[in-house]
Amino acid sequence: MIVMKPTATDEQVQAVIERIESVGAQAHPSRGEEVTVIGAIGDREHVARLGLEGHEGVEKVVPILKPYKLASTQLKGEARTVLEIGGRRIGGDHFALIAGPCTVETRDQTLDTADAMLAAGATMFRGGAYKPRTSPYAFQGLGQEGLRLLAEAKERTGLPIVTELMDARDIEAVAEVADVIQIGARNMQNYPLLSEIGRSGIPVLIKRGLSSTLEELIMAAEYVLKEGNEAVMLCERGIRTFETAYRFTLDLTAIPVLKEMTHLPVVVDPSHAAGRRALVEPLSLAAAAAGADGIIVECHPEPDEAICDGPQQLRVDGFAEYAAKVEQAAILGGKLPFGATAAAARA
Repeated sequence: MIVMKPTATDEQVQAVIERIESVGAQAHPSRGEEVTVIGAIGDREHVARLGLEGHEGVEKVVPILKPYKLASTQLKGEARTVLEIGGRRIGGDHFALIAGPCTVETRDQTLDTADAMLAAGATMFRGGAYKPRTSPYAFQGLGQEGLRLLAEAKERTGLPIVTELMDARDIEAVAEVADVIQIGARNMQNYPLLSEIGRSGIPVLIKRGLSSTLEELIMAAEYVLKEGNEAVMLCERGIRTFETAYRFTLDLTAIPVLKEMTHLPVVVDPSHAAGRRALVEPLSLAAAAAGADGIIVECHPEPDEAICDGPQQLRVDGFAEYAAKVEQAAILGGKLPFGATAAAARA
């Protein structure tokens, strides 16, 4: 990590970048209000021979000891990454409520849910067009038709779209609709897919694997970051433990620990952790109060009739009350109002 002096000129910054690239390393500049920091990523021996100490405009050179370089808090100090997605912000003081059905089923189901999410103060709309299922015989999503319905929901409500990508061959079709690409828990360590998304530049939400450590999650993010895509969010969605009373164990401790380890926004998925509707709200409130930067939650007009994951999906007709509670918990956790309270303040 090369910390430039506050007085460093653009020419001096560019000279350092060119020096880094001359040894085959990658330069990742981060320009703050007063100081520019440049991350040098590459072969350790080559980076060690850069000889930038005392270089014009250089304040100091600090080695990043963590295996994850670009995601480390060391790179940005106390600064947090704040992403702006379709006019909505997430990270820092900004909380995002991402909500919608587990999977896109029909036009009415998709549009009715999107309308309700917008009215209740959700900041983004989620919905699966491609679905990874444990059984190869289970419903795998509507594919292209699902993407078309998500595009219609986006045009109708203005809500940014979050949807899952499973196969790099579908990236162009998904990119035409998605404002955020979701990487599911089972694909967290699909490194070729992560690198492809990194090159696409599209914001990405990476879910923690079922049995993955926090460092492994951050290293997955590093695959995207190293390709130049800085718009990365991490998602805690529950991990597999010995407990059988619920689907997965939601690791709430991951929220503050990830914030110690990385500057990236941290999102929580209470739906997949709980597996039961009754548990989704208390887990959501706990996550928001613990300082999560957002929640991604499933909601359906008739969850008992849902094609998949019906038992864990919230009911549309009760979502506004749920959203209001989450907003208050998020404010308690240090976030700005995002839904009904924010709308009332603007009025």
